[in-house]
Amino acid sequence: MTVAAKRISEKQIENLNQQLHALAYNLWPSWNPAAQRIFKELSPFFWEDSNHNAVEVMNFVSGQELRGRLQDPEFFAKVDTVCRSYQAYIKEKNTWASKNTPWLKKTPVAYFSAEFGLHESLRIYSGGLGMLAGDHAKSASDLGLPLVGISIFYRHGYFRQNISRDGWQQEMYPSYDPARMPLRRVVDKRGNPVICSVQIGSTDVAYQAWVVEVGRVKLYLLDTNLPQNAQFFRDLSGHVYGGDQSNRIGQEILLGIGGVRLMRKLGITPSVFHMNEGHSAFLTLELLREQLQSKKSLPEAEAFVRKHCVFTTHTPVPAGHDRFDRGLIEANLGRLATTMGMSTDDVMNYGRIHSGDQAEPFCMTVLALKMCRAANGVSQLHGRVSQDMWKELFPDTPVSKVPIGAVTNGVHTTGWTTPTASMFWTNHLGPKWIDKLRDAKYWHKMLESKKISDQDLWAMRTALRRELIEFVRKRLREQQLRHNPDDIGLYDNVLSPDVLTLCFARRFATYKRAPLLFRDLGWAIRVMTDKERPVQIVYAGKAHPRDDAGKHFIQEIINITKRVDLFGRVVFVEDYDINVARYLVAGADIWLNTPRRPMEACGTSGMKGIMHGSLNLSTMDGWWREAYDGMNGWKIGEDTTASSDQLQDDLDAASLRAVLENQVIPLFYDRGKDSIPHNWLRRVRHSIATLIPVFNTDRMVAEYAKKYYQQPAKK
Repeated sequence: MTVAAKRISEKQIENLNQQLHALAYNLWPSWNPAAQRIFKELSPFFWEDSNHNAVEVMNFVSGQELRGRLQDPEFFAKVDTVCRSYQAYIKEKNTWASKNTPWLKKTPVAYFSAEFGLHESLRIYSGGLGMLAGDHAKSASDLGLPLVGISIFYRHGYFRQNISRDGWQQEMYPSYDPARMPLRRVVDKRGNPVICSVQIGSTDVAYQAWVVEVGRVKLYLLDTNLPQNAQFFRDLSGHVYGGDQSNRIGQEILLGIGGVRLMRKLGITPSVFHMNEGHSAFLTLELLREQLQSKKSLPEAEAFVRKHCVFTTHTPVPAGHDRFDRGLIEANLGRLATTMGMSTDDVMNYGRIHSGDQAEPFCMTVLALKMCRAANGVSQLHGRVSQDMWKELFPDTPVSKVPIGAVTNGVHTTGWTTPTASMFWTNHLGPKWIDKLRDAKYWHKMLESKKISDQDLWAMRTALRRELIEFVRKRLREQQLRHNPDDIGLYDNVLSPDVLTLCFARRFATYKRAPLLFRDLGWAIRVMTDKERPVQIVYAGKAHPRDDAGKHFIQEIINITKRVDLFGRVVFVEDYDINVARYLVAGADIWLNTPRRPMEACGTSGMKGIMHGSLNLSTMDGWWREAYDGMNGWKIGEDTTASSDQLQDDLDAASLRAVLENQVIPLFYDRGKDSIPHNWLRRVRHSIATLIPVFNTDRMVAEYAKKYYQQPAKK
């Protein structure tokens, strides 16, 4: 007998009420559409208004109302099914990691990252580094890999973006209340906050921690906003990458040294410390201090640290690596040096390529490379670029043998698959498709079979494009309401659900070349306004607050959107975040990626569209040069680097125009008698079959486990 067929007791209602409240504090629903539908059904308005924050929804819905809703047998059954699925997921013992990484059961991986992009309701991320960290945590959870995350709780997050009437980016920094977010304060057995301290200069800085549950994974966020701290130190955990060099080194001491101390206080003993970029590399000095204070010799202590640390670098540009002068190191780490029996110059040498060079600043990446047992870039090309960049650290080693490997990034596929697409795959393949993400044979077989017709596949693409356009129109109306309420209906009909749709959304760094499509403006106008085969493009993205060149690129795009001859065909969506990204990667027919090679370490945004039937059009940089096979998308330019940026831009712009006009557009509008682009969908099928099994974080995390998390041999 089903729950719906019998009377629901008060005890059952109260039990399910408690389970639902607990579920709201775990981010597992962010990759479970059925769970999302529960919270949306409780309050459709507040679900959207809170940026899909389940905690906010549960705070908004009164206990009396919720108990009343749960008395409805149909709703009770839905909630009960979701909660049972969640409990089964959390308690599952027969995981990939249980079979492949048993040594991690009691000594997990400690994963340090300055940002985590987990969900739009938790704005503790800036860009690609955070997205990668968030997806890493989700796949670690799915695989059952014991992993503990360490980051910072930024109470102002990264900035919210407004565009002024003249097209200039403006930054806003709202305060976020932890009581309204999916996190809880870390407390001891008596319920008191766990307070730790870290020395920054001559000051003992106190910090607490918040815990975020990401499926089976716990992420600890460090927070210095405590009354016992001076305002400068309270503000260390204020903004993602905010402030000056003094603020930055303070944040990195908090993250690295403070993160280790929190784990010690919580009784967590990691078998490996994984530094996701160099921001957390000071953790190696804390581990070194611990070993020296336990009476180890310096060589023994250094060997211990290296044995337990691995490092992933994400930045292919020398200027992108954090560097601090001697004065900052002495002012902030002088006491730490003294406790280790070292001078400031001794500490400086850990971060210098040339030990003893007084003119060389301290580099966090050099520290990480010197103090880890293994290091990697995030694509094959980036690994080679990194070997060349840091070859001076290994002067007697051929560049090809410099000990920096590569693990190409992926994305958490189920986390990025929209509810519409997820339902499509479940309806056609059954619910087990989510367990087959790394199975290439499965995807080739499914997509070559008749289980999914071109009619069905095209229907999904049409629905996703429609969802994108409706979302964009709503956002543009909201933007217009701020500038000119009298013209609120101006955007009611922008974009068309029947037109080839390109999307470009990412950080507006200049090397990503957002305006490349409009390098020949006359050509762009002609192609985009073609009556038979029109084209439209949606832009989104933020420039760093101090990157005026990137802001000028945004302004250039905004000015193009206002042209009478392109109005409604080129649009810019403000305040790029995970929610905006989800709509764009799903609705795009073409995901446009134009970085200047080889400056994109990997790039993952294009991977997020694959499951939605989007196709990639990209320069041969990062992941795409490994992924492209001639039939699963298109390339811009060649797998080479020109002699100058100007020449590179000219060549790539010309290639982009040729590929778009001569290949992409004709194929999209080549329709059969049933009005379906069968040849286009052939590429879509091939894209899904060849890319999904490889470019996902399940594969990536499993690769890290095998290559870098393996238990070191005992000496």
